[in-house]
Amino acid sequence: MLILNRKAGESLEIGEDITVTVVSIDGGKVRLAISAPKSVPILRGELVTATAAANQDSAQEEAEPSELLRMLGARFTPGGSSAPDEGPSE
Repeated sequence: MLILNRKAGESLEIGEDITVTVVSIDGGKVRLAISAPKSVPILRGELVTATAAANQDSAQEEAEPSELLRMLGARFTPGGSSAPDEGPSE
């Protein structure tokens, strides 16, 4: 990891086509401007971490088929608005 000191208005180059500029520093808050090609994804670290954790939690969750059917049955109950129309009864 490279650690640099930059002042407001100063920038750094990453490769040939990415520029990071310090726009302002206000207390503990730093505003950055990032110039990069649209093909380069720019994501905040906390979002990447949260998404990875959510994906891992989802991958570990398993439900028994009977539990899934019970959950579906609760949504599609006879006479309910979500139940398919079976036509007139005799």
